[in-house]
Amino acid sequence: MQEITIWHNPKCSKSSEAMEIVQDNRCEAKVVKYLEAAPDKNQIKTVLKMLGISPREMMRTKEDVYKKLKLEDEKDDEALIDAMANHPKLIERPIIIKGNRAIIGRPTERIAEFLRS
Repeated sequence: MQEITIWHNPKCSKSSEAMEIVQDNRCEAKVVKYLEAAPDKNQIKTVLKMLGISPREMMRTKEDVYKKLKLEDEKDDEALIDAMANHPKLIERPIIIKGNRAIIGRPTERIAEFLRS
C-alpha cells in the first residue's frame, strides 16, 4: 500500500472526519499538523501539482487573513503560494496525499474512494 499523508487541523470537524475515514479504511497515515509545521513553498507547489488546481483553489478565501492581505485582488500565483506558506491557515483542509496524487477531502465522501483507488 502507498504511504498516505494527511495535512490535518485537529480543530476542524471535516479534517477530523477525514482522519476517521482513513482509520475506518484501515490505512496508516502520516499526519502533518500543517498549522504547527507549515509546509514551505516547494511543498505547496508539489501538492498543487498533485491536486491539479490553482493556488487560489487551495485557499480558504473566507479566512480573515485572506481579506486582511487583500488576496482577492492578487493575480500572481507565486504571491498566493507565499501567502499560504506564511499563513498556513489559508490552506484548505484536509488534504490527503497518496503516492503522487492528492485530493482536498471536501466533501469527505470523496476520501474513501480515493483511498481505495
